[in-house]
Amino acid sequence: MDDMKMKVLLYLKKSSRDRSGKAPIMGRITLGRSVAQFSCKLSCNPDLWNSRESRVDGKSREAVEVNAKLDNLLLAVQASYQSLLAKGAPFDATDIKEHFQGNRQARCMLIERLDLLVKEREKHVGIDLKARSMYNYRSVRNRLQEFIRQQYNATDLAFSQLTEGFIYEFQTFCLGRCGLQESTFFGTASLLKTVCKLAYREGLTDVLLFNKVRVERGDKKTPKALDKAALDKLKALCFDGLDGDMETSRDVFLFACYTGAAYCDLMALRPEHLVRDDEGALWLKFSRQKTSVLCRIKLLPEALRLLEQLHSDARETLLPYMNYATYLSCLKAISLRAGLSLPITTHTARHTFATLITLEQGVPIETVSKMLGHSTVRMTERYAKVTPQKLFEEFDRLIAFTEDLHLTI
Repeated sequence: MDDMKMKVLLYLKKSSRDRSGKAPIMGRITLGRSVAQFSCKLSCNPDLWNSRESRVDGKSREAVEVNAKLDNLLLAVQASYQSLLAKGAPFDATDIKEHFQGNRQARCMLIERLDLLVKEREKHVGIDLKARSMYNYRSVRNRLQEFIRQQYNATDLAFSQLTEGFIYEFQTFCLGRCGLQESTFFGTASLLKTVCKLAYREGLTDVLLFNKVRVERGDKKTPKALDKAALDKLKALCFDGLDGDMETSRDVFLFACYTGAAYCDLMALRPEHLVRDDEGALWLKFSRQKTSVLCRIKLLPEALRLLEQLHSDARETLLPYMNYATYLSCLKAISLRAGLSLPITTHTARHTFATLITLEQGVPIETVSKMLGHSTVRMTERYAKVTPQKLFEEFDRLIAFTEDLHLTI
């Protein structure tokens, strides 16, 4: 074995370029007659690859980082070769590959890689990610570390320690101890799979963990809307001078009931979003932040009254700004004061508009979908539940339509 020299060749696999035109960097270990290939989990522009030096040409930041990772990789391969050589037992190129990849896997930790992903996502806040979305990432991270601490008495686990049973144990922990719904755990499991997929692409694990594990999405909660009696109770509430925030929250909520606008869209409404049609009626016209779909909503008399009541020349927005947490807290207190059977949230108003204000009044579901800013009518179908009142009205209309018809055979 001593007279067998190991050689490592780095090359580009130009036949497997990605969408940006970069080709993956591959490695080939040769020891005697044995050969083992592996992926470096790196890629570069083929025009910049120096095949003679097995390096990326240039002094750009990307080139420096890739070359540094390649140097570390070659050192890891050499260290594995020396370690196997010192044991004195026969080995081949495949043994070297498995040894150095196993060492890398043992050093890389799950929570550590998840933290890197969270930091990367934080850079997207304000671009294609909202600040509130980071709460979900941090919640999954903290929940995962709590599970590892209780189940394994450790603060983190290496990817090499993870088994297929890990995700099922984590599911039991989340659904049982944490009380999560199946639909919520589906998102948690998706993030865990994403971290494992990134680790596999970066060569931190030789196996794509949890790839064949299927987590049930669970049944999403049916949207809850207010009925007419509950809406009238909210409208009839009276507030004294010390309940300014609660009264404002109630009025903003009622305005959402009559327009269907989501919280983030309500807070961004400005005078330029008000337009008049040929008959002089006022409409709200804005692009929904979540889907970028253009919404056109004709303002009902109740909405016009609330808009005039909340108007102020001292601000640029149509409605007063309400902090999200404060708004939710006020809505909870309002529902208790009104004696409602269910707590109201920001989306309760949106659901009320979809059912009580529009669909139950005979507005076509396609029209409601456009007003809500849904990207497809299929999303609106969740709101199209049939109430007993609607059933009786439709059946009476059918009877009236068919009473003069005669069947001729």
